Amino acid sequence: MSKIIWLTGLSGAGKSTLSNSLIKVLKKKNFNIKLIDGDIFRKNKKYKKNFSRKSIVTNNFKIINYINKIKSKYDYIIVAVISPIAKTRKKAKDFFKDQYFEVFVKCKISILKKRDTKGLYFKADKKIINDLIGYKSKIKYERSTYKVITIETDKLNLNESTRYLLKKILI
Repeated sequence: MSKIIWLTGLSGAGKSTLSNSLIKVLKKKNFNIKLIDGDIFRKNKKYKKNFSRKSIVTNNFKIINYINKIKSKYDYIIVAVISPIAKTRKKAKDFFKDQYFEVFVKCKISILKKRDTKGLYFKADKKIINDLIGYKSKIKYERSTYKVITIETDKLNLNESTRYLLKKILI
C-alpha cells in the first residue's frame, strides 16, 4: 500500500517545489511515485475557478477517492494541495491511517508576498482577486488538531526541507 504524503499550506509556501524535490530523491531510490498537484487536478473540473468552501471540500474529497483507486500501483503518492479545510485532511488521515503523512508547509505571509510566483498576493492586495485562501479571503486556513509534520520553508532551504521530510517518511 502506498504512503500518502499530503503537503498542505498557503499558496506559494513551497508545496510543489518540495514535492518535486522529494520525487527526485525517491526516484533515485527506485520507488514508484505519483504526484497529485492541486492546481492540475482542479483544472479538469467544472468548478476550477470556484473557491467556495463547498468546492474546496468537494475537490479534496475527489482527490481522496482518486488516491484510493490508484494506491496499490505506487509506493508513494504525493499530494500538493492547499486543502485549507481541516475536515478534509482529517478524512484523508482517517481513511489512509498509518500510511498518511500530513505535511504543513509553513511560511510567513511577508515571505509569501515576496515570493509571489503567481502574482496572487499582489492581486489580492490590489483587490483584483478576493478569494486567495488564507489571505484576504472568507476561507481561512484551518490548522490540524493532531500531530503533523511541519516544514518552515522561510527558515529551511529546499535541501534541508527535503532531508527533514525524508527522515520523517522513510520509516
